[in-house]
Amino acid sequence: MNTPRNVLVVGASVAGLSTVESLRRKGYHGAATVLGAEAHLPYDRPPLSKQVLAGAWEPGRTQLRTEAELSALDAEFVLGDAATSLDPATRTVHTESGHAWSADTVVIATGVRPRTLPGQDGLEGIHVLRTLDDALALRADLLAASRLVVVGDGVLGAEIAATAAGLGLAVTMVGPQPAPLAAQVGPLVSSLLADLHTAGGVQLRLGTGVSGFTSRRHHVAGVCLMTGEVLPADVVVVAVGADPVTGWLAGSGLTLDNGVVCDSRCRAAADVYAVGDVARWHHEGYGTSMRLENRTNATEQAAAVAAAILGEDRPYTPVPYYWTDQFDVKLQVHGLLPAAAEVTIVDGYVTAGRFVARYEQDGRTTGVLGWNMPKQTRLRRQEVADALTEPVPA
Repeated sequence: MNTPRNVLVVGASVAGLSTVESLRRKGYHGAATVLGAEAHLPYDRPPLSKQVLAGAWEPGRTQLRTEAELSALDAEFVLGDAATSLDPATRTVHTESGHAWSADTVVIATGVRPRTLPGQDGLEGIHVLRTLDDALALRADLLAASRLVVVGDGVLGAEIAATAAGLGLAVTMVGPQPAPLAAQVGPLVSSLLADLHTAGGVQLRLGTGVSGFTSRRHHVAGVCLMTGEVLPADVVVVAVGADPVTGWLAGSGLTLDNGVVCDSRCRAAADVYAVGDVARWHHEGYGTSMRLENRTNATEQAAAVAAAILGEDRPYTPVPYYWTDQFDVKLQVHGLLPAAAEVTIVDGYVTAGRFVARYEQDGRTTGVLGWNMPKQTRLRRQEVADALTEPVPA
């Protein structure tokens, strides 16, 4: 395989930046160009729903690298110009400004876009949270409000609810699950999270959906539940998941199905790769395709893609990992936590507020979850890694 003379990365968040950094660490000296839809230099997203929203961090603190560090990468960053199309045969990307960029290798790192609900467009006071600008706009509204409704009971919704409660707002969380993160962590831990949020002042209206919004002078005034109840609100955050940013790839010939579909080397086509939240690749360890939306995968997958670009032929088989901070709890998850898994407390005690839970299915450890026990959770990760090397049950 010939080393590419130039690499074009479409997406200037952590996955795109990490791809270029990994290429440089591995000795790549060719040209590198990074196209970003946002005007900001690469920044970190996890702090947006916590430190930035709470006002503990100034926006500049989220920047992933200093300008000197970015300059040392010897890469061209073209910001504020979203991609509009890709021709995989010529590896040419067109952007909104009318420019065309071609390279020997293209890496797709366009991430995801928050989902919205019918009726929210055109109403002031309803927010999503994905970008730095989203976080700053939401914080400004929260500082002038007293009542927040968070529509969404997953990780992002729970983090926003916890942060806003810490700011002194009356917060209500709405969602279809019986408890926060129920689908992600199972009944034991989600019930503990429900207790945590209730103790922190968050009102839970779970097990129901949203039918619409009420408004006053074009500003949201309430959230209508399927039960007929209307929750008064000065501000609303919609956190009901996100969709991969693949619309610009329509007509490219790439396979698009809940992301850019790739092989086990994260390759979507000849000399075209995908990385981060937008990539759906075949995980040989689990024997299935998956797409992971988290910070850790973005950096780990970037290293795998850089290696593949430079000729290494190894499947990308990570142990999935994510974390979330809510109130005074740090939750860490290594591996997968199937709904049907058997859950055992293997370190600490639930009653002490510090424990590690092992999730097992078909005799295999599929995942571990730590509640305020980071060191022990990292040690237990090895059980998940070992299980990945075992044959997948038929």
